[in-house]
Amino acid sequence: MTCPEENSTIHDVLKLLTDDGFNGMGGAIRLLINEAMRLERHVYLGADPYERSEDRQGYANGYKAKTVKTRIGELKLAVPQVRDGGFYPSTLDKGIRSERALKLALAEMYVQGVSTRRVAAITEQLCGFEVTSSQVSRAAKELDPILEQWRNRPLGAYPYVYLDARYESVRNNGAVVKSAVLVAIGVSETGHRKILGTSVAISEQEAHWRDFIKSLQTRGLHGVELFISDAHEGLKAARRAVYPSVPWQRCQFHLQQNAQAYVPKQELKPKVAADIRNIFNAPSEEEAKRLLSQLLEKYEKSAPRLVAWAEENLTEGFTVFQFPVEHWRRIRTSNVIERVNEEIRRRTRVAGIFPNDASCLRLVSAVLMEISEDWETGKVYLKM
Repeated sequence: MTCPEENSTIHDVLKLLTDDGFNGMGGAIRLLINEAMRLERHVYLGADPYERSEDRQGYANGYKAKTVKTRIGELKLAVPQVRDGGFYPSTLDKGIRSERALKLALAEMYVQGVSTRRVAAITEQLCGFEVTSSQVSRAAKELDPILEQWRNRPLGAYPYVYLDARYESVRNNGAVVKSAVLVAIGVSETGHRKILGTSVAISEQEAHWRDFIKSLQTRGLHGVELFISDAHEGLKAARRAVYPSVPWQRCQFHLQQNAQAYVPKQELKPKVAADIRNIFNAPSEEEAKRLLSQLLEKYEKSAPRLVAWAEENLTEGFTVFQFPVEHWRRIRTSNVIERVNEEIRRRTRVAGIFPNDASCLRLVSAVLMEISEDWETGKVYLKM
C-alpha cells in the first residue's frame, strides 16, 4: 500500500509525462529522486514525523537545495537534512557530482595531456555530460589558487590532532614511484573536526613529516594536548622535534593488527586478539597494566616473540587513559583519518597514475577541502 505522499508523487510524475512528453522527463526524474531521498531519510530516522520511538535516530530538519548536472540537463533537487547531521542520501553520489570534483577531474586530465576526446568520454562517464577543451583549460587555471589558499589558511587551537600517511602512484623521471600523502585532522575546542593540512612528496621519511608538522605550527596550530597516529618512525621523530612536550597516543586498532604478526600459531590469533582488546577496554590505566602483565605471563612460553613485542609496544596505546573517559572512544584510534583516506582512495582511482606530485596534491587537496567543509556544518564530533 502506498502512502498519500507517494500517491501524490506518482500523480505529479504521470502528469508531467502526459502533458510534456519527453520534455517533462527532467521534472519527472527530479520528483522521483526527491521522493527517493525523502523515503531514505524516513528509513534512516527510524520513525514517522512527530512519532515517539526508542528506535528514532534523529529528527528531520527541512531540505537543502542542490543542483546536479545529468545527461538530461540540470536537476534542481531538495536534499533532506537531519538535525544533528550524519545523513546523506545514497541516491546522490555526493563527491563525484559536486562542482569541485568535476573541475578537479578536468584539471587532472588536462595536466596529464589526455586528448579532448578522452576527456569528453571520462567526464561523460563521471558526470553525465561532455566538456570542451577550453572548459578543461579554464578549470585547471581556476583550481590551484583556491586549493593553495585553503592549504595555507591560518589555524588555531586544536587539542586533538590525528596524523597519517597513505601512498599514490606518481611518475618521477620516467619511473612510477609511490609518493606519501600526509594528512592532519584536528578536533577544535568546540569539538568539531577540521582537515588541518596535507602534503605530497616521494618520501614519508622524517624530513617530509618534520616539514609538514612545522608548516602546521607556522600556520598557528597550538593548544595541542594529544597526537594520535600509527607508529611511523619518521612521524615519531618529527613530532618529537616540533612538539616535544605533547603526548602521543598510538592507534590501538593498528596495535592489535601489528600483534598478529608475532603470534606463532593460527589457533592462537583469536585468543591473543581478545586479550589485547580486554587490555585496551580496561576502565583505567592501572587495570590495563595488570591485564598486560597477565598477557605477558600467559604467552611467555607459547609465543615469546609476541611477549617481547607486547612489553615494548602495547603501553604506547595507554596514553588515552590520561584524558576524559568520555573522549576515549574517539581518541584511542586513528579511525577518523582512515575513513578520510578511504575517500581519497575512491577519488584518486579516477586519475590512476599521477604525472607528478603537484598533480596528486591538487586532487587530494580538493577532496579534503570538500570533506572539511562538510564537517563544518555537521554535528559535533566530541563534547569538549
